[in-house]
This record gives sequence, C-alpha cells and structure tokens, in this order.
Amino acid sequence: MRMIKGTGLAVLPLLLGLLFLAASLTPSLIPREWLVQGVLGGLVMALGYLIGRIIMGLWWVMELPTLQERAALIFYAILTLPVIVVVIICLGKADDWQNGIRSRMGMDTVDSSETIRMLLVAAVVFAVLVLVGALLRVAFDYLRHRLYRFMPARTANIAGFLLTVFIVVVVTRDGVLDKVIANLDKSVTVAQHLFDTAPPAPSGAGIAGGKSSLIAWGAMGQPGRDYVTTGPSAAAISQFTGREALQPIRVYAGLAQAETPQERADIALAELKRLGGFDRKVLIVALPTGTGWLDPGAVDTVEYMHGGDIATIAVQYSYLQSPLALILETRSGLDQARELISTVHSYWKTLPRRTRPKLYIHGLSLGAWASMHGTGLFALLDDPINGALWAGPPFPSAMWNGINAERTPDSPYVRPTIGDGQLVRFASHTNDAGGPAGWGDMRLVFLQYSSDPIVFYEAASVFRAPEWMREPAAVDVSPDMIFIPIVTQFQLAVDMALANSAPDGHGHAYYGPDYVRPWVAVTDPDNWTDADSTRLAAHCDGGFHQGCRN
Repeated sequence: MRMIKGTGLAVLPLLLGLLFLAASLTPSLIPREWLVQGVLGGLVMALGYLIGRIIMGLWWVMELPTLQERAALIFYAILTLPVIVVVIICLGKADDWQNGIRSRMGMDTVDSSETIRMLLVAAVVFAVLVLVGALLRVAFDYLRHRLYRFMPARTANIAGFLLTVFIVVVVTRDGVLDKVIANLDKSVTVAQHLFDTAPPAPSGAGIAGGKSSLIAWGAMGQPGRDYVTTGPSAAAISQFTGREALQPIRVYAGLAQAETPQERADIALAELKRLGGFDRKVLIVALPTGTGWLDPGAVDTVEYMHGGDIATIAVQYSYLQSPLALILETRSGLDQARELISTVHSYWKTLPRRTRPKLYIHGLSLGAWASMHGTGLFALLDDPINGALWAGPPFPSAMWNGINAERTPDSPYVRPTIGDGQLVRFASHTNDAGGPAGWGDMRLVFLQYSSDPIVFYEAASVFRAPEWMREPAAVDVSPDMIFIPIVTQFQLAVDMALANSAPDGHGHAYYGPDYVRPWVAVTDPDNWTDADSTRLAAHCDGGFHQGCRN
C-alpha cells in the first residue's frame, strides 16, 4: 500500500483521519461551540492520520504485499467515496446533534454550527500537528544517521528513537510545561489577593479573620474571605423560617496560613473552638474545590434549614483550578482532608455524646474526592460521623467507585441503588435522596448529574464503551451519543474541560436548589417539611456561582 507520488501524504492514513474528524462531530455529554469542535476535530484527525501511518509502517516493515500504482489509485478511489459521504452526512447532522444536547439542558438552540470556520480551525490544527510530527521525524532521522557511525543500523534506529523521546520529554517537562505551570501558579496566587493586596479585615470578633481571630485575614485568600463574609445572616434565616435563628459559624484557613496540612488543621480547629462551633447542633467539615472555593449553594441551604444553629470548618489546599490540582497537586487535597477530618473528629469524639453537635462531611468536585479519602475507617467505624453529602465526585474517587460496584444490578449506572438504602443513596437533578426516613445510623449521599463528565469519564473509553453508555440515555444526555473507539475518549476529555460551562443543574455546574433535599435526607432538620424544601429551593436561585438570597 504505497504512497501516491507527489502528495507527500499517505492516502489511507488521511482517509482514516477524515473518518476520525467525522466521528468527532457526534454528540457527547456537553454541547460544543464551533471553535472547540474545530480544535477537537483537528486533533483527532491528526491522531487518525498518525494511527494510519503506524499501520502502514508496520505493513512495510513486515514486507507484506503492496499494490502497484494503478491498482493503488483504483483502490484509493473506491475507499475515498464512502469516506467523503460519511463526512458530509456528519457535517449535515452536526447542528441537530448539538441542538439535541442544548435543548435537553434548556439552552437556546443554534441555527448554524459555523461549519466553514470549524473546518478551517480543524485544518489548521491538523496541519500544525502534522508539521510537529514531521519535525520529530527529521530529528529522529538526524539522530539515527549520526549513530550509524558507531553501531549497527537496527540498534541505531532504536537508540535514535529513544533519544528523540527523551529530548521531547525534557523540553516539555523542563521547558514549556514548567513555564506554563509556573505562570498558572503565579496568576492564581495573585488572584487570591494575599497579605499586602488583601482588603481590610473585619472589625468584629465573631468572624474568622476578624478581631482576636487565630486565623490571618491576609493568608485566607479571596475564596476564603468571600466564604466567611457572605451567606445568610441570622435575620435572613429568621425571616425565611419564621422562627428565631442564630448566625451561622464559618471557619476557613487559607493555604498560606501555615506550612503543613496538620498545622493548618490545628489552627482551624482552635478557631472553631474560639467561635463556639462545638456548641452548635450541626457541624460540617467541608473541603473546597482546587482554588479554595466553596459552593454557596451547598452551604447556604443547610444553614437555612437548621436555623443557623450550625458551624462549618474548611481548609484550603491549593490555588489551582480543580482539573489542574487533580493532575499536578493530587496529594495536597488528600493530605489536607485526612489531617482536617482526623483532627476535628479526634476532638469531637472526646465530647459528651448527648451535647456534641452532629458531625457531617461535605465536598464538591475535587473537594468531594479529598473528603472521601479523608473519611477513613476511623470516621466510619470508630465513633462514626453522622453522615456526608458529596457532590460531583470525580471519577478516580476510590470510595465512589467501590460503592458504585455494589449497586443493585437493575439500577441505572448514573443513579444506582445500593442495597436497601440504609447507608448510601444517590441524588441527581431529577431525583432526590428519598427523604430522611429509612436510614440507618449513618447517612451518605452522592449528588451527581447524569451529564457530568467529571463523574462519568472513564480512561478505558479509549477502547470500550463506558457502562453508562450501554444503558438508555438519561434525560439530559443525547440518545444519539454513540461509542467510537479512541474518539469517544477525546470527546469526554473535552467535555471535562467544558463541564463547568453547562447550565446550572447539568454537567459539573451544581445548582443550589438541588442540594436542598439531599441535605434534608442527610441531616434530618427539626420540624422541617416537604413544603419547606420546596420554598427553600425556590429561595435559592444561585447554583454554581451564587447561594441563597438574603
């Protein structure tokens, strides 16, 4: 299977690349704009081309039969026509596929997918990647030919390949990648407004970072300061419930507060004691997302339903966005969660059972993964916690994967049933956790959206369909989504990058009202009715960026 003279491109690899481009137009979990689709299309087209070149290279190395030029031209012509037809069909259906997702998420549909501009972007990305590949080939050829002077050709070829790989790794790791990470770290650190750039500290003594506080206001960071200074007041809670309310206690220690996770946990615990957090009826240990952000839609709702008789303690472990923190600072969140939960739990279990607060764990996204890791057997078996609410648990979470593996066989993968529901339940945008009845001594709830790629991504999707794709599509997932080896993997990777851009209640954009009934199921607030849940859900209009109205 030889190359056509003068093209410089192997025809079969190019046709495979075009099939990959067409496949990338099929829908996945999150709707894609034309620019993103163009980048994705160009990337998978280059990948298909590369796979084709590898296959052809192996064919030649094994010295298998090849077609003569005339026969090759006829063969290529026969193959090209159906490939072009497939590409045209997929381009024609691309709008409908994307609008199908958008309509299921309550988004406005689009009249045009900007096909021409999308194809131009795909072509540019493809050309750049092919050029990079050609430059790597030139480097490989140069190295192996230089090595021919000192060793046999086969050995030189292997050595040249390994040297090329080594150079690429060193350049990207110690050059480009290091600079990108350093700039990201610098930019997000500046965005935290630490120390000299921090706004004036609050003057009151009853707030973390304020007068007499053990926590430094300047070290808290912008997410922490927003967290402790916002949220519903006692007056707002009282107005909503019609009963007397307390001012909720919020404790937050920033990453710059101390050098080690244990030191930060100790300071946060001391501040919680100072503010009287253990005198409240409910205590929540919350782990923030990568940047240190806590979803007000999650915290505000539970403060309302408990009349403000509640304290929350949190510690920051990173400045990076969750996807970057997940890759680059994996241990930071896990270590901080373990130290914080262990420190609080160790003190909590020394208190009289009759008067100590009920203890719960909470986390969203990377905070969910970290807090699940930190909720070890000591918290579940040795004087166990009362429960946990984890939202958007990332796919690597060991506890989530272990629990999911125990689901009832006839229950949906995206919303499984675990046993009789006495210990673990799942909630989503369309189903609550079943209320406070029927539980055992501990209550664990996972809030997850069926269209959340952070939850349902699978690394094995490079060669096999994820289990949830083998079931009927959920209400906000396109029924036209199909599994395509390799391409689906890249679609889901792009979905993860876009997950927070979805409308509230879809993707990874967790919506304030969706926390209400799961929190009721977990914490069982006194004198709370289903009508109260409905009112609170209507009162909380924020979701991923806002909490409840004061």
